[in-house]
Amino acid sequence: MTKIDTSRPETVLPTPSHTVGPFYGYALPFPGGGDIAPVGHPDTITVQGYVYDGEGNPLPDALVELWGADPEGNVPTADGSIRRDPATGGYVGRNGVEFTGWGRIQTDANGHWYARTLRPGARGRSAPYISVCVFARGLLVHLFTRIYLPGDDASLAADPLLSRVDASRRDTLIARDDGQGTYRFDIRLQGEGETVFLEFQ
Repeated sequence: MTKIDTSRPETVLPTPSHTVGPFYGYALPFPGGGDIAPVGHPDTITVQGYVYDGEGNPLPDALVELWGADPEGNVPTADGSIRRDPATGGYVGRNGVEFTGWGRIQTDANGHWYARTLRPGARGRSAPYISVCVFARGLLVHLFTRIYLPGDDASLAADPLLSRVDASRRDTLIARDDGQGTYRFDIRLQGEGETVFLEFQ
């Protein structure tokens, strides 16, 4: 057996950048994480779907974070809307008034997630979209993608990012309209139908 001298930094083996969990259920989820839209707002939509691994199995312990512009295409600047219980310090949910554009949702036992948010407006030349960050077991680094909403084919065709994605994979970034303000967006981490993920430099 080879003994490693740990007294000198140059002899210590590197460790992963993150511990591979899943430990996301501890301290990160909070009540009302997917309730992003203010209560009763007329532009509220529901976005929902599943997170699947490379074998097509749903992941019951992934986290999905969303960021979106408001209906006018502006990035929200409101302070956080999350309230804490003054006695325990625990989360008691959102106040239902401010729109921060941000939410964090844990998938349920079936790998399902959903969020109520506002339909984002277009920003510049981009078609309306919601930014997504995915945390899941086996990922040393979280993944970024986008959810584009259907409805304006000309806007989607002119979008600078979508136009650079191979046509055969473009639909992995566009939600399906299920009617009545509800959209389906599944996230496939690998394998057939893998979601297009983005790299930020």
